[in-house]
Amino acid sequence: MKYFWIFVIGIIIGSWVSWPGILTPNNWKCFNDIISKSDNQKISLKALLAVSPNYLLKVKKRNIFSKIRIVGDACFR
Repeated sequence: MKYFWIFVIGIIIGSWVSWPGILTPNNWKCFNDIISKSDNQKISLKALLAVSPNYLLKVKKRNIFSKIRIVGDACFR
């Protein structure tokens, strides 16, 4: 159980170091807006600029973690 809590605290601290704006409610609104607009294929310019050209050139299947990383970089940095 002790190792579980160390793991959870490490995930929280690591997320905060990577995305310092993760604790701001306004940034979560941005995150939710991008997710809801992506269902209608209306993605914001801010999210498009966060995508690296290398990501666009690769033809591999996109997994959920890469999508979360892109949206997180657009909103939480």
